Amino acid sequence: MKYPVNIQAISKLKPDYLGFIFYEMSPRHCTGNIPEIPNTIKKVGVFVNADLETITKKVADYQLDAIQLHGSESVKMCAAVQKLGVEVFKVFSVDDTFDFQQILPYEGVCDYFLFDTKGKHHGGNGYTFNWKVLENYPSEKPFILSGGIGLEEIDSVQAFLKTNIGQKCYAIDVNSKFEIDAGLKNVEKCRLLIDDLRLTNFE
Repeated sequence: MKYPVNIQAISKLKPDYLGFIFYEMSPRHCTGNIPEIPNTIKKVGVFVNADLETITKKVADYQLDAIQLHGSESVKMCAAVQKLGVEVFKVFSVDDTFDFQQILPYEGVCDYFLFDTKGKHHGGNGYTFNWKVLENYPSEKPFILSGGIGLEEIDSVQAFLKTNIGQKCYAIDVNSKFEIDAGLKNVEKCRLLIDDLRLTNFE
């Protein structure tokens, strides 16, 4: 999210989280003020290989509730961010050959894993990865499913949530397929998504 009026419009749909990207190379880079939103919605700051000082300052400036680490952050870095008192989402970019053993050292230093499509960008690539690879998921830690999810994928998402591995899915992360422009979300599309997911009791 990037634009105050749009942020307020989306917040009326009562999503669980809203994401704000603090990565200067992204066209969605958040540089302005975040308007007041209901405290039931958690604010997520997204960072790519940022230093701890930068993350600490953004947490304080924007009252962030969660941090999504979307780069090659170390276990030590995740532990340091967790000590800020925020939820930590550690992102891993997945393709058909992804080795899930590499996530295991992070189990104790993040709250959720987030699996996104491996592509040339840090997120926002606009296409899904093969969710069947998650059958190799070796952890009991809940995960967040991301990567190219749009309204046309909702039936597939609902089917996935009913599988054994889908039971570990904590949240769905969406972005580019709900955009009018970078950081500007289509409110009606977001409403349809949230309504459809809540009809399946996915809260």
